[in-house]
Amino acid sequence: MRGRFLTTIVLIFLFSALMPSSLAQQQQPERRSIGIDPETWTDGPVEEETPMKESFEGNAILLIEVTYYRSLTSDEYQGSIVIELFEQWAPITTSNIIEHVEIGLYDGIFFHRVVDDFVIQSGDPECKTEGAYPLTSPQCSSGGTGETIPLEHDENLSHVDGAMGMARGAEQDSGDSQWYITDTEQHGLDPENRDDGGYAVFGIVRDGMTFVREIANTPTATNPLSDQGVQNPGPDLLGRPIREVHIDSMRMIGVSDPYGNINSGDYEAQTYNTISDFDTKMLISITFVVSILIFGTLVYITQIDPPKTLDDETELVLDAILFDEEDDPFTKQTDVVIFEEDSD
Repeated sequence: MRGRFLTTIVLIFLFSALMPSSLAQQQQPERRSIGIDPETWTDGPVEEETPMKESFEGNAILLIEVTYYRSLTSDEYQGSIVIELFEQWAPITTSNIIEHVEIGLYDGIFFHRVVDDFVIQSGDPECKTEGAYPLTSPQCSSGGTGETIPLEHDENLSHVDGAMGMARGAEQDSGDSQWYITDTEQHGLDPENRDDGGYAVFGIVRDGMTFVREIANTPTATNPLSDQGVQNPGPDLLGRPIREVHIDSMRMIGVSDPYGNINSGDYEAQTYNTISDFDTKMLISITFVVSILIFGTLVYITQIDPPKTLDDETELVLDAILFDEEDDPFTKQTDVVIFEEDSD
């Protein structure tokens, strides 16, 4: 009985330990297993000697597909902008953006603020054309989801050329869904160069920088507030492109794979510098193996109650029943009587 009880307890413990790991494995999106070779990126920004120059294995890759016009009379052009998100340095901000991308928040909106040699800004779900551009919601450029995140800085992140950052209002912790991409380096937006806390960088353009520059150069109304930071310009239409710069879609397409480990399945040769699926898979594997070993050991120990052993301090009590010699049952059982038959 005691062995069965302990076995039941062990089983409950084992399933409780494995269930979160199994759920975590199931919840990993398929894109996390799609490795993208940085060697395929050929149209990047001007590089600076910062950690952002390097691509880190496992970082999420974002694709922005846009339609825009280079001039008032030009034909329509389409382009793709590839962004690497620095999840290891800006986990709150990147999670916020990824969540918005995955629910399709940005599909179909337009860039509502463009300033040449400064930034191109979008991310407002209110900025969708209603009828014919530029007709849109009156809240366009000041909208969002209503859920804000704290201002997140990291010493490895700065406003280099092609940096992707969070737009915000006057309050530091007012970042929501709007974001921007720098057209040139804009270190004046870094927190160490400002008195208002600066702005949070969380990614960088890896491919398609030509499209960023052409969008930045599209005709707009002059924006005299461009040196005041990346704040929502309000309903005055300053910086609004005269012809729509449309976001066809934004989607997560995979993770950076500079060493070819993710696509090949070889996870042993690389020292991991970022949050990736490798950490999760290793933890799940180790937990599973340890749990199986513990389970087997405990079942072996608890399945059968071992007999009690005798030692020097054990006292034996023997019961005896005395019989008379004539009534000894053993003697009676072993006595043999032989009868002889008469010969005649």
